[in-house]
Amino acid sequence: MTIPSFLIGLLISTLYGALFHIWRGGGLGRLFLFILLGWVGFWGGQVLGDVLGWAFLPLGPLNLGLATLGSLLVLLVGSWLSMIEVSRVAGDD
Repeated sequence: MTIPSFLIGLLISTLYGALFHIWRGGGLGRLFLFILLGWVGFWGGQVLGDVLGWAFLPLGPLNLGLATLGSLLVLLVGSWLSMIEVSRVAGDD
């Protein structure tokens, strides 16, 4: 992977996280969470595509299709998991 393709992937995955934040809302902490989740999912999808040898919407050395699907999947699951609230049970000290 070349440095320009890495930077383009970083820019695209950051954009995915920021757009997801605009859609789901939240504060500054949520923005950082969604950007981090966008990065993890994007590069996870990229690596998975490389390992399996799958090419879906390639953009140079980037496997944009699988990277985008990975990013969206991780963003959706991470958003859902971040909404779970832990409640304390009486007498559980």
